[in-house]
Amino acid sequence: MSGMEYSSERYSAPMLTGVDLGGTKIEAIVLDDHDHVVAKQRIATPRGDYAATVSSIATLVANVEEEAGGGGDCVGIGVPGSPSPRSGIMRNCNSTVLNGRPLRTDLETAMRRTVRLANDANCLALSEAHDGAAVGADTVFAIILGTGVGGGVIVDGHLVEGRNGVAGEWGHMPLPWPDPLEHAAHTCWCGRTNCLETWLSGPALEQAWITAGHDPLPATVLAAQSPTAPEVLAWIDRLARATAVLIDVFDPDIFVVGGGLNAIEAIYREVPRRWPDHVFADAVETRIQPAAHGDASGARGAARLPTRPAR
Repeated sequence: MSGMEYSSERYSAPMLTGVDLGGTKIEAIVLDDHDHVVAKQRIATPRGDYAATVSSIATLVANVEEEAGGGGDCVGIGVPGSPSPRSGIMRNCNSTVLNGRPLRTDLETAMRRTVRLANDANCLALSEAHDGAAVGADTVFAIILGTGVGGGVIVDGHLVEGRNGVAGEWGHMPLPWPDPLEHAAHTCWCGRTNCLETWLSGPALEQAWITAGHDPLPATVLAAQSPTAPEVLAWIDRLARATAVLIDVFDPDIFVVGGGLNAIEAIYREVPRRWPDHVFADAVETRIQPAAHGDASGARGAARLPTRPAR
């Protein structure tokens, strides 16, 4: 393969190429027809530079497909936001440099290939429902807890994006049942106040830790070292309340948690213990589990986007 040129005719087995575009890293993979990762590469995301982001994705895809000896006719890409179903222009991205941009068109120009975009939480949901923690579940809500907070919905194996393309965007709902100490306004990058993202993201937990007088630590580290600290327990309780609302609205079989904070072990023990206080039911049998494919799940789900019918 030379430059950005590509032909699928030389490959005997179908392959799928997926990209997970995050705020701090871009990961590209190639899956073979048995869902095995045959090539994977990761680079840092160019911060605040849209043109460099497009160029980096195109170069990364070319490199990973050269390593794999093939790739997909169409590239699936998970993004921290979503394209408008009407205009195709990016919106709702916490990596704000992407907002208002024709990302799909620019990537297709750079790679000279068809591109399918979807929200990164939707890609997580696709991956985990296909061959991860949610295999066999009829209804799935996939959660991303990281730099941002997002969600993706699967029903009977199918990704649900909704009439306006925003199904699962629970990160910009308000915190439910706030206590008196939670009424102070937390301003979100989206312009609203008290979005779940301002309470449940990694930066939110880290800021709560610093405000309490502790030395700065990454959220996963402080939760592992101090699992019973008031700041950690308060964060877990907020997560329990936020997911309890989703049970009342959607009642999924399982929550699958991805993103950097999915490594906080107390989530899977403590959140279900708190659900009965908030869910409008006599019993709560919903499961909550970490993503089986870890931080690779986003790229794996993105690789599956070309297998879905186009919107």
